[in-house]
Amino acid sequence: MTESNKWMYIFLTLLVGFLIYSLSPILTPFLVAAVFSYIGDPLVDRLETRMPRTAAVAVVFSVLSLVVLLVLLIFVPLIEKQISIFVHKLPLYLDQIQHKFLPMLNQKLGLPEQSISFDVLKKSIQDYWSSAGGLAKGMIASVSRSGLVLAELMANLLLIPVVTFYLLRDWDHLVARINELIPRRSQPIVAKLARESDSVLGAFLRGQLLVMLGLTFIYSIGLTILGLDLGILIGVLSGVISFVPYLGFIVGIVLAGLAAIMQYQEFVYIAYVAIVFGVGQAIEGMILTPLLVGDRIGLHPVAVIFAVLAGGQLFGFVGVLLALPVAAVIAVILRYLHERYISSGLYTNA
Repeated sequence: MTESNKWMYIFLTLLVGFLIYSLSPILTPFLVAAVFSYIGDPLVDRLETRMPRTAAVAVVFSVLSLVVLLVLLIFVPLIEKQISIFVHKLPLYLDQIQHKFLPMLNQKLGLPEQSISFDVLKKSIQDYWSSAGGLAKGMIASVSRSGLVLAELMANLLLIPVVTFYLLRDWDHLVARINELIPRRSQPIVAKLARESDSVLGAFLRGQLLVMLGLTFIYSIGLTILGLDLGILIGVLSGVISFVPYLGFIVGIVLAGLAAIMQYQEFVYIAYVAIVFGVGQAIEGMILTPLLVGDRIGLHPVAVIFAVLAGGQLFGFVGVLLALPVAAVIAVILRYLHERYISSGLYTNA
């Protein structure tokens, strides 16, 4: 690679980063559509052997739309109900902490009794929730106050399905056009790295999303069977953050354990909660992950956390959407550079 080519690649990288940063407010619907298209393209390719591409796209697009609609119709009301239950019971939980658990903790640790009052916090929560009228009503009222924000939200919601349809229809064509732009000398290496990146990213997005969905159902159903008031909310949260290994398990079992103690005031329910999450982990480890993901991800949990946080810090929500694809590509490139270094004279002293 010549010196001029190096500077050109550096310039292009900086230009792309600047454009993403500058255009991040309008990129969200396009990136969400790209994710849906990437997930649905293999299904379209399979159906294309039996029907025209446009018809295959219509089938996959309809299925994706139906799945998203069902998730919204089922989970959003349930989660709102769970949050309402939590907010209404929060004053009771704070009373238990203040009058029962803090004195017991002080006694166990031999600390002097401290008078901590949550009265102001309880009143603020009750007043806000009463005025808002619930999660959905509060969000709708907040958005409705600004006509510009409402118009932007509606435009984004309409753009996502439209862009998804066209990207699904032209996905293979776009990939081929990008391949044509790659310098011929670099094409074999770039194609190899692209295939590896696609394997890593595809396993993560397609497989891990199904694993997350499966764990969400397992945790939510298990905690609901226990009679936990916040079972669905904790189950959904634990399933969503389970893309980082063991994070969903740890956060879920801690939150569910605390919620069980607050609700039942019996420590035996911690064991029941542990059974639910233990069953979930066993099903994930023995069935879901081997079947849906395999060992193709290659992204360290710390790298996943750092990528998501760094992307959010640099580019906001757009950065969060870009974090994992960029991390997957960087991981593949680093493995390639490591292989080149191991086989080079610099490493072998040849």
